[in-house]
Amino acid sequence: MKPALCLVAMGALVMDSSPQCTKQLLSERFGRGSRTVDLELELQIELLRETKRKYESVLQLGRALTAHLYSLLQTQHALGDAFADLSQKSPELQEEFGYNAETQKLLCKNGETLLGAVNFFVSSINTLVTKTMEDTLMTVKQYEAARLEYDAYRTDLEELSLGPRDAGMRGRLESAQATFQAHRDKYEKLRGDVAIKLKFLEENKIKVMHKQLLLFHNAVSAYFAGNQKQLEQTLQQFNIKLRPPGAEKPSWLEEQ
Repeated sequence: MKPALCLVAMGALVMDSSPQCTKQLLSERFGRGSRTVDLELELQIELLRETKRKYESVLQLGRALTAHLYSLLQTQHALGDAFADLSQKSPELQEEFGYNAETQKLLCKNGETLLGAVNFFVSSINTLVTKTMEDTLMTVKQYEAARLEYDAYRTDLEELSLGPRDAGMRGRLESAQATFQAHRDKYEKLRGDVAIKLKFLEENKIKVMHKQLLLFHNAVSAYFAGNQKQLEQTLQQFNIKLRPPGAEKPSWLEEQ
C-alpha cells in the first residue's frame, strides 16, 4: 500500500505521517531542530529552480511571439488579397496594387517559415521545462521528503539513546536503530539519484539550448534580412517541416 501524502514541508512531499516526522517538521520551522545539510547539492537544487523560473519566462515570451506572428501573417494575407482584388478592378493602379500584393505574398511566405522555426523553438523549450526539469524536481521532492524522515528518526534515536538502559528500552533502541538505518539508506540513495539527474539535466540542457538558440538566431536574422533562401535552409538544417497554409492554427510546425 502506498503511504499517504500528509504533509507539505519546504516544497517537499512528506511520505511519513509519524509523530517523529511531524515533530521534526515543526522543529525545523521554528528553528530548533537539527537538519542534515548537503550544501553543494542544495545550491545545485536552488540553481535548478531559479533556472526553471527563467526558462518558464522565456517560454511564455516565446508563446506570445508565436501568437503575434500568427496574427501578423493573417493581416498580411488579408492585405495581399485586398491588393490583388483591387489590382483587377482598378486598371489605372493595376501595377501598383499588383506589386504590393506580391510583396505581401512574399512576406507571408517568409513569415510562415519564421513561425515554423519559432514554434519548434517553443516546443523544445516546453519539453525541457515541463518534462525534463520537472522530472528532476520530482526526484528532488522525494529526496527532500527522505531527508526530513531521516533527520526525524535520527533525532528519535539520539533521544532514546540518552534514556535509561533497561530491558524494555533495549528493545525500543533496536527497533529505532533499524528504522533509522532504513531511512538513512533511502535518503542516501535519493541523494545519489538527485546528483546524477542534475548532472544529466545540465548536459542535456546545454545540448538542447545550443541547438535551439542557433536555430532562433539564424531564422530571425534571415527573416529580417529578407533572405528567403537562408530561412528555408535553416528549417532544412533542423529537420523542420511546415504545415500547409490551411492547417490548424497557431502552429505551422511539423517535426520529422
